[in-house]
Amino acid sequence: MNTNPRAKRILCFGDFYTWGYRPLTNHLRFDSNTRWTGVLQEKLGDDFEIIEEGLNSRSLDSNDPRPGKEGRDGSKYLIPCLDSHDPVDLVILMLGSNELKENYGKTVEQIVDILEQRFVGVILNRKSQFKNSKPKLLLIAPPIIDETKEYARSHKYKTEKSKKLSEILRNKYIKSEKLIFVDSNDYVEPGDDGVHIDETSHKKLAEGLFPKIKEIL
Repeated sequence: MNTNPRAKRILCFGDFYTWGYRPLTNHLRFDSNTRWTGVLQEKLGDDFEIIEEGLNSRSLDSNDPRPGKEGRDGSKYLIPCLDSHDPVDLVILMLGSNELKENYGKTVEQIVDILEQRFVGVILNRKSQFKNSKPKLLLIAPPIIDETKEYARSHKYKTEKSKKLSEILRNKYIKSEKLIFVDSNDYVEPGDDGVHIDETSHKKLAEGLFPKIKEIL
């Protein structure tokens, strides 16, 4: 636990990438020191506090019908999460990969619209209850999924759809003045199952985010 009362607070809100799902396992998780959030905390030191809010199978605004997957609609938890961890100096948002599954029936354009309206807009306008400020936002485009791998294929992911999401997000936000945009594909690649990232990619992502955060905060 960070005991520095002046530490900058960084909320990492995401899905299985932030949760740390280990490729080719049955819901096993990388330990806290291996996840990109943990690596980032170590690099940033005690002047910053990383708050993990990763949830396996979290979606943007869809309900996962599978048993044991209740509460995965990220849009319903976002405001309570922001308020629970208030004050928050920066939100790192990496979400949307689960909506790429064909069974959710969303186009890439719909995914981007949901991100903009129900996440980007909400985060940037959620004023702290304790000080006169709103969180800054670092938006990460998720890794491109490799559908040639059996796991990715069996979960109905499409590489081209995944690639299109990254391209649209980059074009929309790379020069944005309201948030900072990072494409995770500049640092990581999908692991052996085509979806989840391995230990090396977790480390590379943290290393890529480190100078961005130092610049922002």
